[in-house]
Amino acid sequence: MKITYIHHSAFLAELETVTLLFDYTEGSLPKINDKKPLLVFASHRHGDHYSEKILELMKEHEKTRYILSDDIPKGRLPKELLDEVVFMKPGEKICFSNSEGNLTGPILKEEMADAEVLTLRSTDEGVAFLVKAEGKVIYHAGDLNNWRWEGEPDSWNDQMAKQYSGEVDKLTDMHIDAAFLPLDPRQERAFSLGFDEFMRKTRVSHAFPMHFWGDFSVIGRLKDMDISVPYRDRIVEIHEDGECFEIG
Repeated sequence: MKITYIHHSAFLAELETVTLLFDYTEGSLPKINDKKPLLVFASHRHGDHYSEKILELMKEHEKTRYILSDDIPKGRLPKELLDEVVFMKPGEKICFSNSEGNLTGPILKEEMADAEVLTLRSTDEGVAFLVKAEGKVIYHAGDLNNWRWEGEPDSWNDQMAKQYSGEVDKLTDMHIDAAFLPLDPRQERAFSLGFDEFMRKTRVSHAFPMHFWGDFSVIGRLKDMDISVPYRDRIVEIHEDGECFEIG
């Protein structure tokens, strides 16, 4: 599986039979194989996670399907594209069948599914995505994170932590091949809380930091902290937009 970090929270994951694009808003997209189906995800309506420019991909890639959080307004999408869009609420699951290189779905019979998508409830807006395809498990957090902020009341921060834990607990001990997780320097001392909890509760092979607003140094900061010792070697160091990684 080939992973390309595009920008901010956007990643492209290329598998043998399908390509996955998450939360693309800006940055240079690599050339996408138009012979494979392309699943385009948007975790919520915030401008750093969703842009209507993704709707242009259908012009270049006929085999494009969209999986969007249901907080994204349907009325802003062209009517001719609605048949290619699935809107997902938190806690839902859909399955796609890859028939002769074309994804069809949603379907109900899991034994027919070549790609399965599950959602979690974000602690901000929208959803997080868990995608299963070709025996691989890929997680994109969107804005699901422990958003603890200096200046907020302890009661608010404690409730945020509780909500976050409740969602991550649903994935306890799950094996995840690639996880895209917020590591936001704006949280100052609390920047690593959500990332650390996720890594301790799940079995992630490759953890890709995201949502760090161009401050790549936070990745090294986390790897230098004692809390990261149990999973330090599984944190992927990203150095620049467009960087590619081959993972098993």
